[in-house]
Amino acid sequence: MHDRALPLISASVPRCPWWHAWIKDTVGRPLAALALLAISPLFLVLAVLVLMSSGRPIFHRRRVVGQGGETFDALKFRTMVANADQILANDAQLRSAFEAQHKLVEDPRVTRVGRFLRKYSLDELPQLINIVRGEMWLVGPRMISPEELGKYGHRAPKLVSVKPGITGLWQVSGRQQTSYERRVELDMQYIDSWSVAGDLRIVLRTFSVVLSGKGAH
Repeated sequence: MHDRALPLISASVPRCPWWHAWIKDTVGRPLAALALLAISPLFLVLAVLVLMSSGRPIFHRRRVVGQGGETFDALKFRTMVANADQILANDAQLRSAFEAQHKLVEDPRVTRVGRFLRKYSLDELPQLINIVRGEMWLVGPRMISPEELGKYGHRAPKLVSVKPGITGLWQVSGRQQTSYERRVELDMQYIDSWSVAGDLRIVLRTFSVVLSGKGAH
């Protein structure tokens, strides 16, 4: 499931304190398992909606960087047309916009059902499986692709010293309306100032932000 750590990761990389990781895993993994059980009817309904609107596959597997520089497949309900990668490869203007921000506003590849799922972050529910697997935390820095890691420069080692999260400071600070540099700053701020109370505040704020549907693309 996991690849080798990326070349830029070395023994000098700062490590997440063991008690920090222990709390997040010990609390987060059982909670994620219980949440999956509780929302299983909703999970099934969303899977059927994706299947009926645009066929298979139901899930999108995004290759992202995890703790220690290892990569894994982050799961999401598929929100784009099945040939989304081909469309991006064939459209130079679209590709240039994506490479600048690693996100597209008004992405033409997103399906109708996909827009609804993204607006309320329902497409991210399968990432609870990643938490149960021990690949992610409920709260943490953003998931990024291996190609995107280079944009973090000297901050990359700090980023991969922890696991990415389903939500985080970036999620409750404007979501996709924030600039790319601001998202990076929020990731670093979160890692430097982590606390249990801070995570609880982020989770509570996430519900409010997601329900409002603001800042999502």
